[in-house]
Amino acid sequence: MRISRLTAAISMGIALAGAMPVEGVAQTPREALEKFRRQNEQKFNSFRDACNKRYADFLRQSWKRFHGTLPVELPPEPAPIPPLIYEGEKENKTIIEEKQKPVIEEKQEPVIEERQKEEKPEDKQKEGQHEVKPKVQIPVDMIPVIVTPPAPMPRPEPLEPVKETPVPVVSENTVETDLYGLAAKVRFPADFSISLRNPTNHSVADAWEKLSDGSLDNTLFDCLALRSEHNLSDWAYLQLLDNVGKAAVADKNTATLLTSYLFCQSGYRMRMGIDDDSNLYMLFSSPHAIFKMMLYALGDEFFYVYGPCEVNSLKICDAPFEGEKSLSLYIREPQTFGNAMSEKRTITSDEGLKGSADSQVPTGLIKFYETYPVSAIDGNVMTRWAMYADTPIDAATKEILYPDLKEMIRDCDTPTAANRLLDWVQHAFTYEYDEKVWGYDRAFFAEETLYYPYCDCEDRSILYSRLVRDLLGLDVALVYYPGHLATAVAFDSEVPGDAMLIDGRRFTVCDPTYIGAPVGLQMPNLDYDKTQAIVLRR
Repeated sequence: MRISRLTAAISMGIALAGAMPVEGVAQTPREALEKFRRQNEQKFNSFRDACNKRYADFLRQSWKRFHGTLPVELPPEPAPIPPLIYEGEKENKTIIEEKQKPVIEEKQEPVIEERQKEEKPEDKQKEGQHEVKPKVQIPVDMIPVIVTPPAPMPRPEPLEPVKETPVPVVSENTVETDLYGLAAKVRFPADFSISLRNPTNHSVADAWEKLSDGSLDNTLFDCLALRSEHNLSDWAYLQLLDNVGKAAVADKNTATLLTSYLFCQSGYRMRMGIDDDSNLYMLFSSPHAIFKMMLYALGDEFFYVYGPCEVNSLKICDAPFEGEKSLSLYIREPQTFGNAMSEKRTITSDEGLKGSADSQVPTGLIKFYETYPVSAIDGNVMTRWAMYADTPIDAATKEILYPDLKEMIRDCDTPTAANRLLDWVQHAFTYEYDEKVWGYDRAFFAEETLYYPYCDCEDRSILYSRLVRDLLGLDVALVYYPGHLATAVAFDSEVPGDAMLIDGRRFTVCDPTYIGAPVGLQMPNLDYDKTQAIVLRR
């Protein structure tokens, strides 16, 4: 609708202008179109200038003192349930040595009515699978089901599309910076002379007015172009702006102001704060609850301090900017940083159904994931795993990994294919506790599980959920038991085994850490009455 109206307006403008003489000479349609474009660009520039002028006026007012909240820590988890080896009717055995097994309080398995079903010959599993006799089907009324996370918000955009200036008004240099292997180059005014060593409300306002004089339009254009070209997530884009600010100016406060300005003009909601030692900070808002990051409650919103901050009291200008939107931590599509790839790794399952697949992942992406904040949706801690599981696998990694996995499941029906992928994830990766490897609980994106030598139950479940959605096109839920994470798959046909109902659909349990257990079997002795599930996005 907007495009059609604009087209009609342009056509009308051309028609009218074509009939009106200018200094005795009729305008051509091209000249009329150019005049129309200039007039509308001037209106836009006036609107944007007015927004920045109003914001500078807000900055001149007294900043209020706010007291921050220390970073929120993840709530303590029960001791992790160690992986088990499924040996049919034999006793299950732990896959790691007893001395590595954490102390787990013995719990009485709840008595739950077993699903009664008449066994039919066609219920037998096909090639390479065990016959599955369900032990427990968790009733729907015992599962606090978490609905699918809300759809990712549209990413913030400037007030209007930023247009490249055909001829720079001022002389420009090129600022170069590296973003996880991505060589980023942006234009930057050569005569930039702003300095903010001792920020005050008046000096910040004066500097903001200078920044908004149009000399940074090309810088902003180049940054937005990089975001679009490389599918940068909001978190990656913020880091790009931070790198640009630090590369362009040496003074820390001025660099922070520059980053804040570019971030604001890109459409994001941000605030600035000053501590008692005259250090300037940028704060950003997010709809997610972010852990381990200093935060401030400004009205009914939380703002998080970007970068190191050891103080919990700041003078902050809590003034909004026109059209601002919060930063999202969703990663909607594969990002492209540098071209460097890790060494090829052949991930082999020497047991079970056996199989191998080659894998390589972008090293820049691995470095980016190291900076990714742990967050939850609507304050529900369990949703933090969905943030990892719903992130698509890198395109270059898919090109290497997926052909081998597709060959592994070639000519298999869907349940058999799901079982082969499950068996591969169960046997091809080495289990180890996060506390032992990292010193703290850390979930992996799928590429990290393919890259690092060790992983645990949540990492396997995230990877398996991604493979099933990508290769089989089925819906998957993450299933949480205290101390353990598994998956459940919504098959197109009924598959025997332990299952649960979510919104009336049957999801069959698939546990990547119950080594050798086929589709439809969950670990014994789990705390079933505290099970939670969250349906992932395809």
